[in-house]
Formats: sequence, C-alpha cells, structure tokens
Amino acid sequence: MKLVGIVGSNADISYNRTLLNYMAKEFKSLVEIEVLEIKDIPLFNQSDDQTMSEPIQKLSKKIEAADGVIIATPEHNRSIPAALKSVLEWLSFKIHPLEDKPVMIVGASYYGQGSSRAQLDLRQILDAPGVNAMVLPGNEFLLGKVKEAFDSSGNLKDIKTKEFLEKSLKKFIQFVSLVTKLEEKEKVELPKEDLHATGKIKTTIEDVAMDADDWVEQASKKVDAVEGDTYVKLNRGILTVNQLNYFLSSMPMELTYADDNNQFLYYNHVSEAEDMLASRTPAQVGNPLANCHPEAALKGVEWVVQQLRSGQTDCVRVNVPTHGPDKYVVHNYQAIHDDEGNYAGINEYILDFKPIIDWYLKQTGQTLVGDVDAVTSASKKDEEVDATTSASVKS
Repeated sequence: MKLVGIVGSNADISYNRTLLNYMAKEFKSLVEIEVLEIKDIPLFNQSDDQTMSEPIQKLSKKIEAADGVIIATPEHNRSIPAALKSVLEWLSFKIHPLEDKPVMIVGASYYGQGSSRAQLDLRQILDAPGVNAMVLPGNEFLLGKVKEAFDSSGNLKDIKTKEFLEKSLKKFIQFVSLVTKLEEKEKVELPKEDLHATGKIKTTIEDVAMDADDWVEQASKKVDAVEGDTYVKLNRGILTVNQLNYFLSSMPMELTYADDNNQFLYYNHVSEAEDMLASRTPAQVGNPLANCHPEAALKGVEWVVQQLRSGQTDCVRVNVPTHGPDKYVVHNYQAIHDDEGNYAGINEYILDFKPIIDWYLKQTGQTLVGDVDAVTSASKKDEEVDATTSASVKS
C-alpha cells in the first residue's frame, strides 16, 4: 500500500512537515508514505486557470496514484492555512483527484489543542461537493505543544503519543483497504456526456440550427409557440406567457435551464451580459452546452452533469469569490426531474447571498463570529497576525 502525505504549510520550517517525515520513517514497515509539498502551487484564481500547470498536475497525479492521503495541517486563525485552502480549491475546480479517496487528517500546533479547529475546518472542506473525499472518522491525532514533542533527530519523544499515532495509522490502513474493496465492487463508470447535444430527445426542436443567433425566433415559429397573453395551464395554476416572464424575471437570482440533451434552452433575461454574475447573451440560447463554455472548462461541466444525471447528488454548489468582498456569490446546479423522477436537465441558479445575510443580521441583531472577512474568511482579531501572510504568528 502506498500513501502520500501532504504538508499543509508552505513555510520553510514546519512541524507538520516534521510530523509527516517522522511517520514515513517510523512506520515504513507498515506502509510507504511519500511526503509532498505545496510550496510551488500557485494561489487559486479561477480567472487565471492553471489547472494544467506542472505543479498542480504533478500533485494531482500523485494523489490519484496513491491508495490514500494523509494531510498534516497547522492552525492559522482557527482554520487551515491559506496555502492549503488554495491547493484544495485547485483540486476541486476542474480536476477531482480527492473524490472517493481515503484521507487521514493529522496536525501539530504550538498550543495544547493541537490544530483541533483547523482539523474540523478541513473535514468540512473535504466533504464539500467537488472534493468528496472519504475522511477517516474519529481517530483525531492532535499534536499539541509541538516545540517540545520532537527530539533533535525529528523523533517523537513521548512513547504514548507515538503509540496513539501508530494505532491511528493502522486504523487508516484498514479504512483504505475497506474503501478499496468497496470501490472495486461498486465503482460505476459514468458514461461520457454529449455536451455538443448531437442526440435528440422528445422535446428537441428539429431542423433549426442550435447555434443560430435567432434560434428562439426560428424554433418558436417552427412549433407555433404561444406568447403574450395566451394562457398556460401549469401543474397548480394558470398564467399567461407574459405573466410567466414577469414572474421568472422577478426572481432575485439568475436562472438558466439546460435540458437532458445538454442544450441551453432558457435564462431569465433581466440585465445585459456585462451586468450579470454569470454572463449570458440572447444568441447563446439554443446552443449546446459545449458552445457556452471555453474548451478548458468542458471537463468540469461534464463532471457536474454526470453527478446530477447519475443521481450521485441532486445539487452541486460552487462558491465564486472573484465578484469582490461586497458579494457572497454561489453557483447552484440543481438536477431537474420529470413527474416520474427521470432526469430532465439542470436548473442553474446564481445568487448573491450578501443582501439576505445583511438583512438577517439586522433583523436578529446578530453578527458574524470572529469579525470575518467576506473574501478570505480569515479572522481579523482572534490572534496576533503576521501582516504579510495573515497567518497567526502563534499557530
């Protein structure tokens, strides 16, 4: 069995690196552990996609080839370091090497609690859609007062600490073996998605070019689509087409509908593309999904569709922090089903949550815990902070 250990710090001197190196040396008779660094991984920026860069691809391939992963995290401002969070963003953006991968969390800090809050934070991140790692439950290894824990050769001094670490590692090895057996038995190869919509379903409007700028007008004429004040009977109501448009346009979010043939059919056109959270243009409607995304994004698009179509999840959510500190923007991809429960496409709804959060806080008189920065989620006041790195000097 081969494991990889990820040093959760980009610092030149890290006790979490020391911990992983000790595990690789001390327990080599149990398992092979290759220690990996994150110092060369660039800061996550979805506007500057570096998914295919050598450092990210190298790390991703090492994780994919391993039977399991050990992550050693320090604690910075009650959370994991920014460098580790950035790495996990890359590993859940367009590539997903941690999906269904067994992961063990360990950590060391200067204080007695031994990175407990950072480990809790890391567990939540690893469980998020797009990451979907399989984290070893329980068995928390929290190495506190780390300055006193190692001797000059990098070995743990306390025999009970060593024994507990060995016991935890053995449980993780058993966990990896169990997960591997389950995957071998139950792993389903999801079919490729036809993002170019070359197929046909019962609602496909034929003999109209999907990439035509006036697809809506041509397709409407082809099927004699109703409009204006014509009434439409819905499953629990009757509205005119105009009322439906008013209703959908009043939604405080951007809505997009793509059918189960991966054809983009609709968006609630309430503002111009440059003013939208996710740019849409009238000429895009009718296009296959492949025409609505850059080539580099298609693998990620396919992954989302596969998860929803297969029923692996009913909703994929992606936080998009690049809109600035005055917005909390989340892209939600919700599976649509017909009356029989069959997959019928995707409802993508994009919402800035900040006005709702601000209203709720004002109504209740509550505040966000720890004076949280809306972009980085780094605590501003909890501890003495290094002005350059925002990492706690004490952690």
